[in-house]
Amino acid sequence: MTWDPDRYLHFGGQRVRPALDLMSRIPLSTPSHVVDLGCGAGNVTRLLTEYWPRSSITGVDNSPEMLSRAFAEGLDVTWVEADINDWQPEIPPDLIFSNAALHWCDNHETLLPGLIALLGAQGVLAVQMPRNHEAPSHVCMTEAAMDGPWHSKLKPVLRPGPVANPEKYYEILSSCCWKVDVWESEYLQVLDGENPVVEWTSSTALKPLLDALDDETERAAFEQAYSDRIARAYPMLANGKTLFPFRRIFMIAQT
Repeated sequence: MTWDPDRYLHFGGQRVRPALDLMSRIPLSTPSHVVDLGCGAGNVTRLLTEYWPRSSITGVDNSPEMLSRAFAEGLDVTWVEADINDWQPEIPPDLIFSNAALHWCDNHETLLPGLIALLGAQGVLAVQMPRNHEAPSHVCMTEAAMDGPWHSKLKPVLRPGPVANPEKYYEILSSCCWKVDVWESEYLQVLDGENPVVEWTSSTALKPLLDALDDETERAAFEQAYSDRIARAYPMLANGKTLFPFRRIFMIAQT
């Protein structure tokens, strides 16, 4: 899948806030080596370099387009192109930080303990993932995908529940860590523009479905079917704003 850094960063402020909230809860003062796993365009990696200026920072992502954008920022960061499922650090990091990336991976029951095993002594895994898949933003996506001539192409791409509940992640992490903190926050995002929720999802959850439709007419018809549903689910207010509640799950695990 090819990512568009500019489109993803269109809502940069809203996407960065959960990363800052996660960062503020990490129980490390000066980690020697920090890995930003699934670093994307490097906007959160920059915050890590500012938060821990004396730390060695590595950014890992599997998108050449995102890494190219990140490299252009001129940060003192080592950039690595690798798939999260296959990545192996050269040295055990003190902190593996992952903001809005691991929900693209399956098999969290093995992935998370595997990441814990890569940490150094007294290391920390800090993760944030969207858990908005039961909200209209994603339910409408599934409905539009299944209610049209494109359903056979889109059904294999759908991922209706890639993120589990907090209790499940506590169970997974507490089996391999001495201290685990898991919580959720719902952000009431105030968006501008015409049907901005579609603009939001088109650079993330909607993108794999759009990429699966190689016929432009079919792709446009599917996107319109989704947009119509979203406009009803998230109507614009009288002041021109659209409210988009968005739930996210956070976890910090210490070895």
